[in-house]
Amino acid sequence: MNRLFSFALCILLALTVAGCATQSTGGEPANNTSNTLEKAKQQGFVAVGFANEKPYAYATPDGKLTGEAVEVARAVLQRMGIAEMNGVLTEFSSLIPGLKAERFDIITAGMFINPQRSKEVSFANPEYSIGEALAVKKGNPQKLHSYKDLAANKELKVAVMTGAIENEYLIKSGVGKEQIVTVPDQPSAISALQAGRVHAVTMTGPSLQANLDSAKDAELERVMDFTQPEVDGSSVRGYGAAAFRKDDTAFRDAFNAELAKLKQSGELLEILKPFGFTEQELPGDMTADKLSGE
Repeated sequence: MNRLFSFALCILLALTVAGCATQSTGGEPANNTSNTLEKAKQQGFVAVGFANEKPYAYATPDGKLTGEAVEVARAVLQRMGIAEMNGVLTEFSSLIPGLKAERFDIITAGMFINPQRSKEVSFANPEYSIGEALAVKKGNPQKLHSYKDLAANKELKVAVMTGAIENEYLIKSGVGKEQIVTVPDQPSAISALQAGRVHAVTMTGPSLQANLDSAKDAELERVMDFTQPEVDGSSVRGYGAAAFRKDDTAFRDAFNAELAKLKQSGELLEILKPFGFTEQELPGDMTADKLSGE
């Protein structure tokens, strides 16, 4: 009887040890984000998520990935020893979920830093600052000069890209949800204005200007005396930056170090200029921590 008990105990111990060995030798978890920086350096490239949004990030007709956020990231990453970027085109509203799902390793889309997004991703320090803008039909027939002008006439419609911060700004300025026409990207917003489906289009200043330039439509114009909205008593002036997964602090910190050098040397402004940015759009000494509320 004792021999039978001892034999059973040995079998049980052997199975337990085998189970532990299986767990302990399972290897590192797939796609361990703590190694993203070293992996990118070793392979010489990194995957970046972008939305088709001029002038921040977009693909040219010949397939080249460019834009303000892309060129800033390219300059920074090259100084970090990462020579190439592989772009992953993603709808703006899917960029953060895509980053967290490891479809790519950085968001290079000129995304505004705010406390809500900062709960999901880790932002680099801002590379630009920007305000809002409005486009209308030539002559501004509805006399629109602010979001409050839109809110005052519930018959008016305004086109906004899905997931863009302008949705929140409009609603907090009193514009009804039924007035907001959401579109998948910014060229679609311009098309909606051209077709008369909306009375106005709103997006950030350089983005709007770039889309109007591309449209080359003399029947559209930018509202030059547009009043910047205030939300919850504060200016909506936004600050854009690259975004990383929360675990990728080493990657973000290395990116910040090289970005600071670009700012100090004046090279950042030279990168921004071809995309319609001026000294007025430089971020100054603003940091991601201040904007995220940390």
